Amino acid sequence: MTRTAVTLAVVLLVTLAIVPGVAAAATRTGGSVVVGADETIDENLDAFGGSVVVRGTVEGDLNAFAGTVVVRGTVEGDVTAVGGTVQILGTVGGDVEASGGTVDVGESATIDGTLAAAGGTVAVAGTVQGDARLAGDTVTLAETAVLGGDLEYDGDLARADGATVEGTVTQDSGLNVGPGPQFTVPDGIFAVYGAVVTLVLGAFLLLVFPVFSADVARQVADEPLRTAGAGLLTTIAVPVALALVAVTIVGIPLSLAGSVAFGLLVWVGTVYGRYALGAWLLGLADTENRWLALLVGVVVVAVLSFVPIVDPLVRFAVFLLGFGALARGFLRSYTVRRRERRTAEPTAPTPPESDSEVGAT
Repeated sequence: MTRTAVTLAVVLLVTLAIVPGVAAAATRTGGSVVVGADETIDENLDAFGGSVVVRGTVEGDLNAFAGTVVVRGTVEGDVTAVGGTVQILGTVGGDVEASGGTVDVGESATIDGTLAAAGGTVAVAGTVQGDARLAGDTVTLAETAVLGGDLEYDGDLARADGATVEGTVTQDSGLNVGPGPQFTVPDGIFAVYGAVVTLVLGAFLLLVFPVFSADVARQVADEPLRTAGAGLLTTIAVPVALALVAVTIVGIPLSLAGSVAFGLLVWVGTVYGRYALGAWLLGLADTENRWLALLVGVVVVAVLSFVPIVDPLVRFAVFLLGFGALARGFLRSYTVRRRERRTAEPTAPTPPESDSEVGAT
């Protein structure tokens, strides 16, 4: 492969890294996804995270998958939500399909379409203009609840005095409600999210440990087999050692702390593996740039994640190389510091000769 061809390949990979971010303009992921009170999204929104909160306006549909989903503002289209807790406290112009441990339609909520909800607890205190299909261990209609259509439910119904149902009320023990098969995670969204998180951690490592990071890339390029072997050996040996430590009561806390530290180092090793891969690819083009190497390595692995057979093999190889280089780097640092300490230790002074010894001479 010529130098020009390799350079063009690198440019293509960088372009591929940018494209998903543009194509997913209406997709948000993170620990907390928030649509601000003054914010308006003029298209559909797909949101994935620890929590999804809509305080502003979504002019299209909302598809949310999170531990907690809260709609306080306005969604002009439909809402499809899956979460531990789903709360509709604002206005929805279309239908709502929700599934969670708890589904709550608050007193201030207005749903212009229909409501289909399933959960351990389903509570309605607001207004639903259309039909409602509710399934849960407990289905509650507060006194402020207004249902403009029919009510079908499965579970124990607790209907407060004052709750209004304009249509019929029917119990159906086989009621199947909630988000159906049409609610799917967009292809590649988690791959993109993982790539972004990897880039952030990798940038931190390169910035804080530049010399060590460069040594990791050098080990992978110069001694790939020995480095991968070190990664495999460490991956096997450390869990075994932690298990042996955990046998004793005193060792249980140490084993737990060691397991957490080991998990963190495994994550760091996967990041370093991608960085080393990118550095090696750039080396084919006689190019050296640590930031570009990180980007290229992350993008290559992310792109290959869409190839079913190749993906697990590449990820495993990259992990072994990165983790092995990390382990060898730690061992080398420990050895160097130990040698330095020994060199710095003062030598014992030679005892003075006694008078008898002097006389004998």
